[in-house]
Amino acid sequence: MSVLEYMANGLVFSSIIVLASIGLSLVYSIADFANFAHGDTMTVGAYSALVTFGFVGGLGARFLGLPLGFFVALVVGVAVAAVVAVLTHKLIYEPLDIGSIGMLITSIGVAFVYRALIQLRFGADFTEFGIQVLRPIEALIPFGIRMTLHDVAILVSAAILVAALHTLLQYTDLGRKMRATADNPDLARISGIRTNRIKLWTWIIGAGLAGAGGVFLGLYNQISPRMGFNILLVVFAAVILGGIGSVYGAMLGGFLIGMINQMTPLLTDIGIPIGIEYANAIAFVIMVAVLLVRPNGIVGEVAS
Repeated sequence: MSVLEYMANGLVFSSIIVLASIGLSLVYSIADFANFAHGDTMTVGAYSALVTFGFVGGLGARFLGLPLGFFVALVVGVAVAAVVAVLTHKLIYEPLDIGSIGMLITSIGVAFVYRALIQLRFGADFTEFGIQVLRPIEALIPFGIRMTLHDVAILVSAAILVAALHTLLQYTDLGRKMRATADNPDLARISGIRTNRIKLWTWIIGAGLAGAGGVFLGLYNQISPRMGFNILLVVFAAVILGGIGSVYGAMLGGFLIGMINQMTPLLTDIGIPIGIEYANAIAFVIMVAVLLVRPNGIVGEVAS
């Protein structure tokens, strides 16, 4: 594989990590705890899309190599992930008054419940959307890049979602209230902002982005009950590297971790016997090295 192909793979994988990282960082910045059920929320989105695609898979014309039914399934996956997260918040997290560590431990239990329910319904085996595998884009092959239209669809969709979130945070009343609540929830509350409503919207947006990331991860790789759990530590590494609680830091951290992950095989190509199986470990070593120099992460503790 060429360097350009590793970079192309890194861009696609990074776009998935970015979506998941933004959602995790959003929830942390406003709900004030590390949600270990976030990876399994991605899995909920992926399986919801899988079920929906089974009904509408052949619907409509194709866009970027994907049938219109896939994008319908994507919307359903996002919506179901958001609904499940909101219900979990209302029924489990909100009634508890146990501090950030207690909420973190509770979220681990919630993750196990999500995963168990999915496995009871769908089994433990890998599955796929059943979308025809495409040949690489011929125009890119001379450059040593074997990227399909499905990869382009993931990149474009992720870019649209990130741009939409940026617009919401910077140019809407809801976004300004979310940033104010993340900066200082007590001051936001006495200023008249309904922080409980803002927290609810944070769960909707954060879980929705996680659901989208899960759907794209299933398209990029395969779907399984452990898919979100297996990628969760990579997502946490991205959030911590960028600066935990910072949405834009999560974007940057997700991009860097995703690129590092997919470009690790370059080490083997230049004679260093470290393969892709060590990619996550290398990402964590780099994360720790950065944090030793800049403990607050690349962006710091800015909340928006």
